[in-house]
Amino acid sequence: MMTTEPASLEGLRVLYHSDDYIVVDKHWDIRIDSKMWYEKLTVQAQLRHHFPELADPSTYYGFRFCHQLDFSTSGALCVALNKAAAGWAYRCFKDRTVTKAYLALVRGLVHEETQTLGFSIGKNSSEGKTHMMCTEGTEGCENPKPCQTELTVLEYGLYDGDSVTKVLLQPLTGRTHQLRVHCSAIGHPIVGDFTYSSGADVTPYRMMLHAHLLHIPLEPQPLLVSAEDPFTPTADPKWLPQRTLRTLAATVEALLEQRAEEDRKNKEEERERARREVERRKGGRQRSNKEESEEQRRHCQEWLSEWAGE
Repeated sequence: MMTTEPASLEGLRVLYHSDDYIVVDKHWDIRIDSKMWYEKLTVQAQLRHHFPELADPSTYYGFRFCHQLDFSTSGALCVALNKAAAGWAYRCFKDRTVTKAYLALVRGLVHEETQTLGFSIGKNSSEGKTHMMCTEGTEGCENPKPCQTELTVLEYGLYDGDSVTKVLLQPLTGRTHQLRVHCSAIGHPIVGDFTYSSGADVTPYRMMLHAHLLHIPLEPQPLLVSAEDPFTPTADPKWLPQRTLRTLAATVEALLEQRAEEDRKNKEEERERARREVERRKGGRQRSNKEESEEQRRHCQEWLSEWAGE
């Protein structure tokens, strides 16, 4: 269980470990890696400390991180332990077949229980905000790109006396700071998000965003890992749930079933496209053979006519 204690070199929690992958529960107060000489405490350093034999000297950081989590985001983080495994995972992320779901506490009461957030996101070019992202149409927003997030309300309650909503967020795309920007764009910034609250949300000990679920459809065995929910009264007494709309377990189960159905349909469509392509090529060869036979008969008739006239 995550705690309010700061990160440490020894404090690495492993969720999954195989010959090809290791999935850790990233702390909320640590970077994945860093090029800054003075930044000694990173996930990469934790992995080197606990698993020195797994470090690969041919890589820049010693480990192949399959995806990214922000400095202030906790939860499931997958690391490939060899080049082949990194390639398999990369293809899944590239093809958008990976399922990720995040837990968050957001400010205020989100009245629309399920919604798709579709704000395009670009880089903020405004002075003093170049480290931030922004939504299309806002001042200084450069090169906005389409992105989508599915939001599902789980619970309503109080955090340190203020009204908040516990939500499950599923990013359907992977833009920088996507979940944080989308929540802020609907007027419900994530609790403790200093950056997207214009520096106002400074009281909580952390930003309340947690990578809860990670499903990578690897063959022959998919990788499915969940990082324990840190937003419970037991883990953080300042969080007081008041009304539950749906449980986390049931919501995640429904999400995975929906994704499995989508994958099944996609595979059927892919097989159908492949079948049509085979038929198209087969039909093309048959037409070609037929045309060739007619051409051969014509040449044969001409030859016979010439031979008969000699």
